[in-house]
Amino acid sequence: MTTSFPEAKTGLRLGFAAALALALFAGSPARADDKVLAKVNGVEIKESDVALAEEELAPSLQQMDPATRKDNVLGFLIDLQIVAKAAEDKKIDNTDDFKKRVAFTRKRLMMDALLAAEGKAANTEEAMKKVYDEAAKQITGEVEVHARHILVETEDEAKAVVEELKKGADFAELAKKKSKDPGASDGGDLGFFTKDQMVPEFSAIAFTLEPGKISDPVKSQFGWHVIKVEEKRNRQAPPMDQVKGQIETYVTRKAQADYVAKLREAAKVERMDKPADAAAKPDAKPAETAKDAPKPSDSKMAPAKK
Repeated sequence: MTTSFPEAKTGLRLGFAAALALALFAGSPARADDKVLAKVNGVEIKESDVALAEEELAPSLQQMDPATRKDNVLGFLIDLQIVAKAAEDKKIDNTDDFKKRVAFTRKRLMMDALLAAEGKAANTEEAMKKVYDEAAKQITGEVEVHARHILVETEDEAKAVVEELKKGADFAELAKKKSKDPGASDGGDLGFFTKDQMVPEFSAIAFTLEPGKISDPVKSQFGWHVIKVEEKRNRQAPPMDQVKGQIETYVTRKAQADYVAKLREAAKVERMDKPADAAAKPDAKPAETAKDAPKPSDSKMAPAKK
């Protein structure tokens, strides 16, 4: 049986390949519903082996339908078993380099499993609600501006745009014709944004204009802007359900980073490549505190963003 899996075969991480090969030789834990899908020289390949491989090989499988994906993964596991057995027969697993790589892979898998468990345990409703509430306090009441802009190369072009607008030209239609910004097709609409989401020169004008007013030409690193403010409002935090995924990721990563920092603090670490005082300091910064949690947002991007 052949497989159309060149990327996965050649690009597979050593850690996964070594771990999976070891698992196949050792045999997977028996499960009543773990169906045997193939045998290679008597070694069983089960549905659980395919599930593990699918999880690891996901990026290479995205364009495949479920049946094709399963068939390709099973073919890959058959090849993996055959080649791994041939490598074992050649005593490749007895080399120092191989043993070091397997030892590294084992440690990495243990670390991943432990940190995954720590992150999962930390993701309680109470913890997520606390992060949401603290982040929501930071943004509630912050002023947002809804604006459009026309971006051109030179000041003279910007002045000409202003003159056309003064004569009654429609801002959105003029933006579609004149603006070089990627959002020109939307009439230069930037949606709502906060002051720190735009370059300073742009924000300084946009947040002083009254709704309905049009600016004089404004210079920034992107060129010359003519800005029209549509409306202003006090920003409100989005519903928690809308940003729950972001909060889960934050709580998980913070818990994992805090756990590693705690273990490292209790460990005796000696760095021979650095002076003693530098070696005593962890290489990575501690996890950001809850007050530094990312602000829930509607993730709207603006072309003139910093």
